[in-house]
Amino acid sequence: MVDTLLDDVAGLLRETADRVVLPLFRHLGDADVSEKAPGELVTVADRRAEEAITAGLLRLRPGSVVVGEEAVADDPALLRHLRSAGDVWLVDPVDGTANFAAGRRPFALMVSLLTDGEPAAGWVFDPLADALASARSGEGAYLDGHPLRLPVAGPPVGELRGAAMTRFLPGRSRRTVEAGGARIGELLPGLHCAGREYLDVLTGQQQFVLFWRTLPWDHGPGTLLVQAAGGVARRLDGKDYHPADTEHGLLVAVNDEVWTEVHQALLPA
Repeated sequence: MVDTLLDDVAGLLRETADRVVLPLFRHLGDADVSEKAPGELVTVADRRAEEAITAGLLRLRPGSVVVGEEAVADDPALLRHLRSAGDVWLVDPVDGTANFAAGRRPFALMVSLLTDGEPAAGWVFDPLADALASARSGEGAYLDGHPLRLPVAGPPVGELRGAAMTRFLPGRSRRTVEAGGARIGELLPGLHCAGREYLDVLTGQQQFVLFWRTLPWDHGPGTLLVQAAGGVARRLDGKDYHPADTEHGLLVAVNDEVWTEVHQALLPA
């Protein structure tokens, strides 16, 4: 039997965007947006999209477990499944909710699959750009069905372009990164949408991205995609990223050389 998992989940994300998310973009009422935690917005689109994606994933893999962002907000104990045996899905129904709620782009729909506690597949879909990246561990990455391969060498550090989410960094680290930005060709403030940051790395629009907050649904899909395309995703101490890890800090780059150059520039010892 042909394994159509990449196409099946891609189709589910496209269908959910078309049927649930996009009809609500710039059509939310005041009652459609609320705070699930201080400074953390949730919209009716997040909740409905997560319900639709969850139902679709369970049809594709009966007996699997879905760990969705909104479900975890209601029941944090669901995070215990991230090291479990079997198939576990991570779902971010609308990544970039603040952008979506404000009627601006970008935002994305994201899914990743863990099998026996290890990253196995990932999907990131930007519906406004109609860009969908997918990958299975050890089998390469694809953008809209075309193979993706990141460059094995990057430009000099003074010509690198990338983003750093400095507003989330602790004060001392934020000042260090901002000062180190002078050594980088262009240090961007970020798009408030992790999915789009990963797509921009995959498509060559930037060579790196630095995050502080690393919630599993924000980074499980994108890190797998970048690694499958030949890039690297490591904690700031150099350890490989895993969605179940709880520490802060993540640097993603198109290759090992760029990772090292950016780390030395932005986070010197």
